[in-house]
Amino acid sequence: MNTDASPLQSAEGTLFVVAAPSGAGKSSLVNALLEREPAISLSISHTTRPPRPGEQYGRHYYFVERNEFEREIAEGIFLEHAEVHGNLYGTSSNTVNTLLEQGRDVLLEIDWQGARQIRKSKPDCVSVFILPPSRAELERRLRGRGSDSAEVIARRLHNSREEIAHAHEFDYIIVNDDFDVALGDLQSIVRAVRQRSTLPWQRHEALIAELLA
Repeated sequence: MNTDASPLQSAEGTLFVVAAPSGAGKSSLVNALLEREPAISLSISHTTRPPRPGEQYGRHYYFVERNEFEREIAEGIFLEHAEVHGNLYGTSSNTVNTLLEQGRDVLLEIDWQGARQIRKSKPDCVSVFILPPSRAELERRLRGRGSDSAEVIARRLHNSREEIAHAHEFDYIIVNDDFDVALGDLQSIVRAVRQRSTLPWQRHEALIAELLA
């Protein structure tokens, strides 16, 4: 077998994009997935949203002022950015590309607008949309947070209609009715993608070479 350097020896990781309307349980599913699949790196987004109780800078988000965020947009540091519920969110292009080039799988927890931008620049990404089982359950979850005002909840419920209208643009749709089932579905997608015919050869080239020797 030819052992000269080739693209197969520096396989990039897979970019996973997960989106959902607020209250669908996206963050809980993503956090649980990362515990099961520690080889996936979560890209930490920048946001102008103020931190919620318990959220930490650099762990949950990079919390920045709006003028700083707008300066970063002008400098072109974002792979994607969007305004969601009155706040700006963005993903660092350098961070994501560096991890992918290192062969790491990367997960982005973003909204449908950001996902649309990502699909244009990285068409090989794998996108997943999380749906709530009903509007009544979506509202119950939003109110159950206890951290948002009635006005914010009303705005999130209103915006959820437009968000859900874009679910068909994604590669996969998961209904988060039973959390464990939804988590299993999400993990199955990740594992199936890793076993696609173009990826195992790259990631297991040394083993394949040994078996063919």
